[in-house]
Amino acid sequence: MSGLKSPHIVVIGAGIGGLTAAALLAHRGYQVLVLEQALVPGGCASTFKRQGFTFDVGATQVAGLEPGGIHHRIFSELEIEIPAATKCDPACAVYLPGETEPINVWRDPQRWQAERQRQFPGSDRFWQLLANLFRYSWAFQSRDPVLPPRNLWDLWQLTKAVRPDTILTLPYTFLTVGDALRIYGLGDDRRLRTFLDLQLKLYSQVDAEETALLYAATALGVSQEPQGLYHLVGSMQVLSDRLVEALERDGGKLLMRHSVDRICVENGKATGVRIRNQKTGEVWTESADIVVANVTAQNLVHLLSGEINEPQRSRTIPQGYRRRVDKLPPASGAFVVYLGVEESAIPPGCPPHLQFLYDGEGPIGENNSLFVSVSHPGDGRAPDGKATITASSFTDVRQWWNCANYDDFKDKYTEEAIARLSQYFHLTPETILHVEAATPRTFAHFTARDRGIVGGIGQRVSTFGPFGFANRTPIKHLWLVGDSTHPGEGTAGVSYSALTVVRQIEADFSRRFS
Repeated sequence: MSGLKSPHIVVIGAGIGGLTAAALLAHRGYQVLVLEQALVPGGCASTFKRQGFTFDVGATQVAGLEPGGIHHRIFSELEIEIPAATKCDPACAVYLPGETEPINVWRDPQRWQAERQRQFPGSDRFWQLLANLFRYSWAFQSRDPVLPPRNLWDLWQLTKAVRPDTILTLPYTFLTVGDALRIYGLGDDRRLRTFLDLQLKLYSQVDAEETALLYAATALGVSQEPQGLYHLVGSMQVLSDRLVEALERDGGKLLMRHSVDRICVENGKATGVRIRNQKTGEVWTESADIVVANVTAQNLVHLLSGEINEPQRSRTIPQGYRRRVDKLPPASGAFVVYLGVEESAIPPGCPPHLQFLYDGEGPIGENNSLFVSVSHPGDGRAPDGKATITASSFTDVRQWWNCANYDDFKDKYTEEAIARLSQYFHLTPETILHVEAATPRTFAHFTARDRGIVGGIGQRVSTFGPFGFANRTPIKHLWLVGDSTHPGEGTAGVSYSALTVVRQIEADFSRRFS
C-alpha cells in the first residue's frame, strides 16, 4: 500500500470468512473494522464452556492445514503459528442401519480403496472417476480461480487457472452424483447410495441425487492424504483467536456485541453501515469505502432492503438478485446435543468422528441420522477422566419456529438423541455429567444467521462453481464472503472465499486510491 491512500473497510461478521478477509486486508495495509454481534468471534466455528468442558459450537474438523493447504497459506502470510492438530484417521466411521461394523473413511488412499472394494464391490470405476475429477479440480482450485467471474479481471484469473486437465472436467459440469451412479450401473445399489447420501449431506447440504458431481469429487476426496482432515488441539476457537491476534497486531479493530442492521447504499455503491451497540443501544452510521459482508445470502438481502419509510435509493438491490435468493430451496438448520461425560462412556478405540443412520421413524433430523464428534484425552476439551460428545443432525428450520411448545419439542429431540447415542456409547445418569442442546432458534440468536440456517447453500448443479453466488455483489464496493459463495462449506471453503475477496479488492481499488 506504499504511496496509496488506505481505504477504510468495514467487515460485517467475525466468522472465519470475515476474520480471514479482515486479517489479510489489515496485513496488506488497509484500515479494517470488524463488527460482530456475538460475545465471541468464530461464528459456527466458535466454542463455549460448561462445567470444565469445552464444546465446539458447530464445526469440529478442519481441512487445509497441510503445507499448501488454504489455512497453511493464510497463516504463513499472516506470520502466525499453524494451530496444533491431530490427523483424523479415519476421517469418519459410518454406521448404516442394522450394521455393527462401520465403513471407515481412511486417510491413507490405498487403505480407503481397499475399504471401498470390500464395502461396495463392483464400484471401482465410479470411485476412480471421483478420484480423477478430484485431482483435476484440486489442481485447478490451487491456482486461485475466481468463480463465478463477474468482470474482466475475474475472468482473467479464471482463465489463468485453466489447464488441459481442467478441460477434462467439462463433460461432468452438469452431472450429479446420482447421474454418475447410473452411468456406472450403480443406480440401484441402495447401500452405496445410502453411504453417499449421508456423507454428502455433511458437505453439500443435499443428497447424492442432487449434489453436483464436481463438488462431490472434492468433498469425498479431501479426507485422504496428501490433504486430509484435522482435529484441532484445544478447540475450534484457536482458528478465530489467532486471526483476531493477527488482525489487531496489524492495526485492525474488532468490536464485539456490535450488530449491523443496514448496509448503506447510494447511487448503486455501498457507502457504509448502520451499527447498533448491543450493550448501550447506541446507533450510528459508519462510513466505509468498502464493505465485506460475512453473512448468508439471505441476510445480505435483509441488510440491503432498508426500511419501508426510507428513500428508495437506500433500499436499492437488483430485483434479479433478490429473486434468486428468494427462490433458493429451503436451507437446513441443525439440532445439536452437547454432552459432558465420564471417560468410561466412550468405547475403547472410538474414532474422533462417527456417523449413524437409524432404522425406523424418529424425531432426529431430516434423515434420522447423527454426526458425532468425540474428544480425546489431552485435546483440551475435557478435564482428566472426562470427555465430550457432540452430536448433530440437519433439521427443517420451519418446525422449530412454528412448533406449539418449543421447550417440549426441544426436550423430545434431546431425549431421542441420547437414546440413539446410547446404542453405541455407555450413557447413563451416572456417566452423563452435562447435557445441553441447540436448535435453529439457538443458532439464530447467537450467530444471527437467517432463521438459524447452517452450512451454506446446497451444492446443486445450479448453485455450484460457475453457477454459484459470486463474492462480488451487484452493489459496487460490496463483497459477500462465507459459505454462501464458491467454494462454500467449511472453514477451508470460507477461507478460500476470503482470499478471493482480498485479491479482488486489491485489484479493484489499488488504482482508485492512488
